[in-house]
Amino acid sequence: MSSKDNTISFPELIKLKRDGGQLSRVEISTFVQGVTSGAIQKSQIGAMLMAIWQKGMTDEETLAMTRGMMNSGETFKWPKEWLVVDKHSTGGVGDKVSLPLAPGLFLSSHCAVRLHGLAVPLAADKDRIPGVGMKTSVNTFTRHS
Repeated sequence: MSSKDNTISFPELIKLKRDGGQLSRVEISTFVQGVTSGAIQKSQIGAMLMAIWQKGMTDEETLAMTRGMMNSGETFKWPKEWLVVDKHSTGGVGDKVSLPLAPGLFLSSHCAVRLHGLAVPLAADKDRIPGVGMKTSVNTFTRHS
């Protein structure tokens, strides 16, 4: 434990998981915040992910990690009368759903927006349509939604 504020350090979190321990909701939140703020080194992120892969996660840990990641960025509030759906893809080769889905949503008067994860370089490399980019501001995004 860190002596100054009674919180566990990133290396201690990694060791706990590596040794088969269960991470608490607070510890997982600390890890997610460290990743999103840049406070954790990439090597430490890799070590934690390897420990999680090797030891697995309990249902409680998985729920805490999912919620932590979901709440780690900016969120949008949609009008209640909107039908909001999510079609998730890593942007990999062979995605045979997105191509027919987007025009189908458009033709049925639904707004179709593509949110981009910068952690997926393959998806970023595919964005070569002139005038279409992934650097849309939040104001532009919400104005056009």
